Amino acid sequence: MGCSFSGLNALYDAVNGGGDVWINENRFKIVRQLGEGGFAYVYLVKEVVNVSSPASSGGGAAAVGGGLSKKVKDKSHLSGDGTYAMKKVLIQNNEQLELVREEIRVSSLFNHSNLLPLLDHAIISVKATQEGSLNHEAYLLFPVHLDGTLLDNSAAMKAKKEFFSTTDVLQIFRQLCAGLKNMHNLDPPYAHNDVKPGNVLLTHRKGQSPLAILMDFGSARPARRQIRSRSEALQLQVIIFYFPFPFTFWDYIFYSFIIVFHQYHFQQPYEWASEHCSAPIRAPELWDCPSHADIDERTDIWSLGCTLYAIIELIDYIYTCSKPLLRNPVSIYHFVSFRYGVSPFEYALGESGGSLQLAIVNAQIKWPAGPKPPYPEALHQFVTWMLQPQLAVRPHIDDIIIHVDKLISKFSN
Repeated sequence: MGCSFSGLNALYDAVNGGGDVWINENRFKIVRQLGEGGFAYVYLVKEVVNVSSPASSGGGAAAVGGGLSKKVKDKSHLSGDGTYAMKKVLIQNNEQLELVREEIRVSSLFNHSNLLPLLDHAIISVKATQEGSLNHEAYLLFPVHLDGTLLDNSAAMKAKKEFFSTTDVLQIFRQLCAGLKNMHNLDPPYAHNDVKPGNVLLTHRKGQSPLAILMDFGSARPARRQIRSRSEALQLQVIIFYFPFPFTFWDYIFYSFIIVFHQYHFQQPYEWASEHCSAPIRAPELWDCPSHADIDERTDIWSLGCTLYAIIELIDYIYTCSKPLLRNPVSIYHFVSFRYGVSPFEYALGESGGSLQLAIVNAQIKWPAGPKPPYPEALHQFVTWMLQPQLAVRPHIDDIIIHVDKLISKFSN
């Protein structure tokens, strides 16, 4: 789905002060800012109904109340109280513009209850720069989930010495698998490339396990790649470039754009995987890719295994590194605190001479010692099965779903 450019696509007034925003024909009132980071801001907005559209002053027809409901095909995505999350992205160059357009295009491909839908979007031109070129602003509208992410919820539960039940763990994980299956079954198959606790939204439901929704498709791309030369392998794999896990839900909405800052600031390109995949959950083949390889959607299975590990191992792990932020763009580990949600391999960052890359490539899983939540050993074995370092023997998403359904049946009572 392409992006149209029009001065009427997104008219706004005093956004920071709680003004109104037009996204195409629909008007939204800014309720409050939810977060910011990089080049993006996220607001809680409320749809304004029974008002005239911007075109109505020129004789156009007035917008009918609940105009968004006419545009959104799946009515289950509509808010009962008219509130939504709106991401505003400041676009300063053509590279950033193409990234936003690609995120919009990819997000529009998916329609599944466990994938966060893009409800509407607009990109507008803003005042010219000194060089005479145009900047742009993008507005992306999503359902709002104020209960936060799996990362947020697990950290809060950890502080209260609470844990998800085994049934809840498996039900949350099963929903993630369902969303990924939808992506993997597209033609061509798509990989999310950044499955992690901070990219999983939770909505609490009375008497049920939480609803889990996978978000942030800024890294999603066609999954299957044929590598037939060393240069192609090097383009795919990574340099050691790592952004730490943020600690709030809203930070994750911006991290698909923060990588752009590095290229803009340092004028330094880097490989695909380091741009699109968070280092601690990145599959081995994206760290050390052979010169002849067939990469597929099972890179997501590795990340799923890391995510399940994070759910069942509520870890207090703190790593502090002395390298100043931005002093060395190839190794950014600036006073990082990993409280919860670490992968099975981040222990290597805290060890003298430790290497995250070597720990991942060799699948050196480290289960923390000490008191742990009472999860069955079968979940540990499940994680290990998904973290197969050889892509050829790693299970597919259908295999994972069959196994998790068996575990749900076994432990539901």
